[in-house]
Amino acid sequence: MTTVDRVVPAERPRAGGPVRARQPLPARIAARAGGGALRIFLILVALFWLLPSVGLLLSSLRSPQQIAESGWWQVLAQPAQLTWDNYSQLLSNGKVMGSLLTTAAITVPATLLVVVIGSLAGYAFAWLDFPGRDGWFLLVVGLLVVPVQVALIPVAKLFGAVGLFETTAGVILFHTAFGLPFAVFLLRNFFAGIPRELLEAARLDGAGELRLFTRVVLPLGGPAIASLGIFQFLWVWNDMLVALIFADSGHPPITVALQQEVRQFGNNIDVLAPGAFLSMVVPLIVFFAFQRQFVSGVMAGAVK
Repeated sequence: MTTVDRVVPAERPRAGGPVRARQPLPARIAARAGGGALRIFLILVALFWLLPSVGLLLSSLRSPQQIAESGWWQVLAQPAQLTWDNYSQLLSNGKVMGSLLTTAAITVPATLLVVVIGSLAGYAFAWLDFPGRDGWFLLVVGLLVVPVQVALIPVAKLFGAVGLFETTAGVILFHTAFGLPFAVFLLRNFFAGIPRELLEAARLDGAGELRLFTRVVLPLGGPAIASLGIFQFLWVWNDMLVALIFADSGHPPITVALQQEVRQFGNNIDVLAPGAFLSMVVPLIVFFAFQRQFVSGVMAGAVK
């Protein structure tokens, strides 16, 4: 008597039983990113991205003669070439050092104004009812497509009429005005994803709109606000076009100051290299300091 093995089909999940939900695409990508090969690839990409910064740093630590004779990679074989003389000369250059302070005086207020005003406007467009709300929001979104170059001449005439041309306040106002449409669009979409029940519960507890905004919305919107602050800071700090037109020519930002050094002293590499590295390292520090919040904000916007 032979025994015939029967193939039993896999048991299907019963109706009403637990069904495993399919993960969204960003979550699946993040899960697969933990592989060893992919991790090594991402590390190599990061090192390749940092290579120009490392080269600029090593160039700023070499003498002008050595920079003219060979590339910066020669330092790897001859570490004795490294010296801090270039940074000593940079500290004695009042124009370049003053330009760093001017850049900070422009970037910090322009970033804070965009974050504060954009947060308030984003909350209003997301959760407050007022006449023409959707129309005003469409107008804000339409301003995203307006290029900066189109507004240079009209704004220059306006600033000249009101006395803001070639002033730090004028540059701050320009960056704030052109940064607000993106800020309002980003934060409004993020705030709209907050559960309505959470806001209603806070209102039932007696919270007004201002208290609701500061105690509930702002903590939940921290990642998006951090992402916006990083974008705005990097854009303003690295800007040259607006600074070249609207900033005070006697106290220019670092980008304009370095451009003037190249034009006046083409071989002044002992000042240009460390000055360029200092202008680059500040945005890098800001980005790496807030990279956790930046990634959280990007992933939160992708999953919603």
